[in-house]
Amino acid sequence: MITVLFFGQLRERLQTAKLQVPLHELSASATIADLRQHLQQKGDEWQLYLGADTCLIALNHSMTKSDVLLSENDEVAFFPPVTGG
Repeated sequence: MITVLFFGQLRERLQTAKLQVPLHELSASATIADLRQHLQQKGDEWQLYLGADTCLIALNHSMTKSDVLLSENDEVAFFPPVTGG
């Protein structure tokens, strides 16, 4: 099972903070990109906000890229782009 967390505007737009995705619903060698594609199938909002490659991604509390392989019990967090001033 993969735990998926959403923060900031993503959480608000997708109307969820957390969900569980069974790893077997993806492929045997699933990456974060595969997870994103799987989640985009949930509807237009999901496609819009996860389809653009602007999200920041953390895997098990470390920032990462979409090509990283997933393992059972991983935690993936998606963040909107962050700006400061």
